[in-house]
Amino acid sequence: MNDSVSTRVKLSILAVGLLSFTGILIETSMNVTFPTLVQQLHVDLATVQWLTTGYLLLTTIVMSTTAYILKKFDPLKIFIFAASLCFVGSIVCLSAPNFAVLMIGRLLQAVSTGLSTPLMFNLIFEEIPDSKLGLYTGLAGIVISLAPALGPTYGGIVNRIWSWREIFVGVIPLIIILFLLGWWTIQGKARGTGKMSFDYGSVVGLAIIFSMILFTFDQAGAHGWLSIRFLVWIILSLILIGLFVWYSQHSSRRLIDFSILKLPVLRLRLFSYFSLQFINIGLSFVLPVFAQTVLKLNSAQAGLMLLPGSLLGAAIGPVAGYMYDRKGATLPLLCSGGLITLGSALFWIRSDGLNLIEITLIYLLVRIGFSFGFGVALSDGSMQVQDSNKSDQNSLFSMMQQYAGSLGTNVLSVIISATAISSGTTNTVLNTIKGTKIDFLVLTVLSLLVFISVIYVYYKYEFKNKNYQ
Repeated sequence: MNDSVSTRVKLSILAVGLLSFTGILIETSMNVTFPTLVQQLHVDLATVQWLTTGYLLLTTIVMSTTAYILKKFDPLKIFIFAASLCFVGSIVCLSAPNFAVLMIGRLLQAVSTGLSTPLMFNLIFEEIPDSKLGLYTGLAGIVISLAPALGPTYGGIVNRIWSWREIFVGVIPLIIILFLLGWWTIQGKARGTGKMSFDYGSVVGLAIIFSMILFTFDQAGAHGWLSIRFLVWIILSLILIGLFVWYSQHSSRRLIDFSILKLPVLRLRLFSYFSLQFINIGLSFVLPVFAQTVLKLNSAQAGLMLLPGSLLGAAIGPVAGYMYDRKGATLPLLCSGGLITLGSALFWIRSDGLNLIEITLIYLLVRIGFSFGFGVALSDGSMQVQDSNKSDQNSLFSMMQQYAGSLGTNVLSVIISATAISSGTTNTVLNTIKGTKIDFLVLTVLSLLVFISVIYVYYKYEFKNKNYQ
């Protein structure tokens, strides 16, 4: 059996992967420019934050459609469309005279990222042999895990030396190179058969649900956890989720074949995948806020603080993939759950007296744990479904991974805001310390649940049966 991977395949995955990396890098780079944008574009911070919130929401919604898109259109056509949108979006953002035009450019880039990330994994699942699947998903995981942490460093430095517009100048030549590389190397045909209909109802339903969940937590941040508004929006969100489940079960059209969630191992791997990204993006938001508010560091210093962990974590991803190819999912996932639980617990225990060195070292531990499990959870999830459902699994995992980042940022920021409301004091430093302490406790509990889920899968489906059911 020939398990070699051709140069063409490697370059095709590289082209799509770096396009996705570019979109995620720009997204996190813009976060550190918000104070500058408030002054230059004459809008308030609540409005500027939609550059991130709107981007993440639209990316998530686009990812929900990729199960259909990957079956309907050839990979090269999808890539050309995504790369073109990223290029046009960058030009629009670069020349934006006001916030509205800048927002349009960011939304174009959101569509690009929403298409390119699932396409990257689809190329891996389609063209990489099973014996090397873990290695290549580990490499691809670098795209998702490294870009969010490098973004604040890149954005902070560029904004300090030049301006926020140069963030887009820096990526335009790269987009052109990737366009040409993908044009020459990406091959393959759409796997869909027969006439396929698009499920518009599911897209609208998911968009409303994802938006409502974020808005519900916003009510807690603005009015407190026990406020009537927060409780009412919880009930409304649950009702809407119930209606969407009913619709999915009775509709003849399917945006994603959610029946794959009946597979118990896939459900638990999805939980791990979602939780790890929730923790990853959540910490990349909380730690810079803590560093700038409590430790009085500037944005560039706060971004550089995360750099060692990001770089080492990126190196661990392929190692974890190699372990998965040789030993299976349990060992790397146990390492992941154990290390990320330990790191989160250390953040919680030391939250009252954290300093720059401690944050850097503990984050290093968390990032190693994240990288041990993130790509492996995706790889093992893909092994639970038949070839005909690969695009459904890919779309589902990509969609939930993206939303995990949005929800992680939203929930952890709301906890800090709600803590300030309940504390009865306007001391920003004290409120931030109290809020981040609760954030770290939430992440510790979530990490522990991931660790427990890995042990459960091993004893329930591996140890007793030696094969997944």
